[in-house]
Amino acid sequence: MSAEFLLLLAAFLAVLLALAWPLGALMAHVAGSGLKPGHISGLRWLGAIERVLMRCAGPAASADQTWKGYALALIVFNALGAVFVYLLQRVQAWLPLNPDGMANVSPDSSFNTAVSFVANTNWQGYSGEQTMSILTQMLGLACQNFFSAATGIAVAFALIRGFAARSSESVGNFWTDLVRSTLYVLLPLSLLLAVFLAGQGVIQNFSGQVQAQLLEPVVHAQGTAVTQAIPMGPVASQEAIKMLGTNGGGYFNANSAHPFENPNALTNFAQMIAIFLIPAALCFTFGRMVGDIRQGWAVLATMTIIFVAACLLTYAAEQQANPQLVALGMDASSGNMEGKETRFGIAASSLFAVVTTAASCGAVNAMHDSFMPLGGMAPLVMMQFGEVIFGGVGSGLYGMLVFAILAVFIAGLMIGRTPEYLGKKIQAYEMKMAALVILVTPCLVLAGTALAVGVDLGKAGVANPGAHGFSEILYALTSAANNNGSAFAGLSANTPFYNSLLAVAMWFGRFAVIVPVLAIAGSLARRQRLAVTAGTMPTHGPMFIGLLGAVVVLVGVLNYVPALALGPVVEHLQLFGK
Repeated sequence: MSAEFLLLLAAFLAVLLALAWPLGALMAHVAGSGLKPGHISGLRWLGAIERVLMRCAGPAASADQTWKGYALALIVFNALGAVFVYLLQRVQAWLPLNPDGMANVSPDSSFNTAVSFVANTNWQGYSGEQTMSILTQMLGLACQNFFSAATGIAVAFALIRGFAARSSESVGNFWTDLVRSTLYVLLPLSLLLAVFLAGQGVIQNFSGQVQAQLLEPVVHAQGTAVTQAIPMGPVASQEAIKMLGTNGGGYFNANSAHPFENPNALTNFAQMIAIFLIPAALCFTFGRMVGDIRQGWAVLATMTIIFVAACLLTYAAEQQANPQLVALGMDASSGNMEGKETRFGIAASSLFAVVTTAASCGAVNAMHDSFMPLGGMAPLVMMQFGEVIFGGVGSGLYGMLVFAILAVFIAGLMIGRTPEYLGKKIQAYEMKMAALVILVTPCLVLAGTALAVGVDLGKAGVANPGAHGFSEILYALTSAANNNGSAFAGLSANTPFYNSLLAVAMWFGRFAVIVPVLAIAGSLARRQRLAVTAGTMPTHGPMFIGLLGAVVVLVGVLNYVPALALGPVVEHLQLFGK
């Protein structure tokens, strides 16, 4: 293990912690029921916007909601968002801000993209700079980056209120949480990051393609090319919320490997911080809102331990040279640089791969399809945990809290005591809902993969036969159902079959998890908080951190072991001749 990688990892975690602590305090204030518009220090100028929005929405925007009312508002809002993004793509050729004359997007691709961006997945089966107009990128995709992230934060707020409440029917109000998460958290952070990125060279304009003179002419079958058409657009603004909202959809097809999205090592570091910033801060928000900051530290420590282990595995795998390339004369000492940007190298590429798959962010600065088998397995497993190792904005925390409920239930069975978590008894209803949350995504992933490898339409998209091709399909379904959006990049997925299959996985992977989480929040909110006694199991010490981590690893990945054995494990054995 090189000192370069360990130093990078240590610096990343230190900066993340320093920024997440104050942001967690701010978000706890934003989630507070007594907050009035404009009462957040430094952001009072946004209070006027909040007042206007709330006045337009009427009394329903601030009234207390039960978990069912909260869930209904959430689903209706996101369904309408999906319809809007779909229609926008279907008519973009006739709308303004289309300097390159982009055609209307096909029905199946429009459907897939609309669901993808509403579900905070941002899976892209198309090339952004060749498919989407500037208006579609801004009004459709970038706006949904804000709304889908705010939806995740809102659900996390609702679940935390369920733990903190003392016999209440309400879990908050979705509209209030949506507006305040957007105005006071996502919008200011995105503005700051966008300005920073633009200052580092990320483009931000409304221009069409520009013709650049080539340094060396390129001879091809049709003649000699002396210029290259380079797409332009408002990239910095979209890049900021893409990372902060753990969305991941790139303006360009090459995503964060494109120099216009990610020009240098500093922007690469900042983007990794941005991906983890809000998920890490929500751990501190959780601790503050339940009245015991140690609870937030315990959740954050569990996430960090598993994350660090995955980083070490990925880097160690990528430091190995591919035997097939070595046989062709490649220098074995350089490691596996295939598919990686030379300006980032193996260390920053490996760290970015784990960060983006630990969070539900599909941004990539290297092609995961070119990783070594075990190096590619680590990001795959991070998604299969359920995107709870930091995870998506909001979704990581509420997913981890469901695992915490399962952990205390298992501990209660072992000692013969009714399980409690944060003073709330965990009973049969909570366990049924928790089981739904944990089982939804494995069912979508495994059933979808089985379907894809069993029909000709699914197998037609595979360019690499054998174990690697199976891994590409497994990765695509895992990414879609867990709302990540990254891809192995070796699967031709922009077909009616895959666009439809992955859209179904994305929608149910998002909302079939959110609804039972809100049901848990409502059930817990109605119960009185019990006083801590000598028999209460502590949920903030090393023992609980170890238990929670073990539950995440065993339960989160257990369903996928046979599939992993057929894919990356077999490929590793074949590659090294074992």
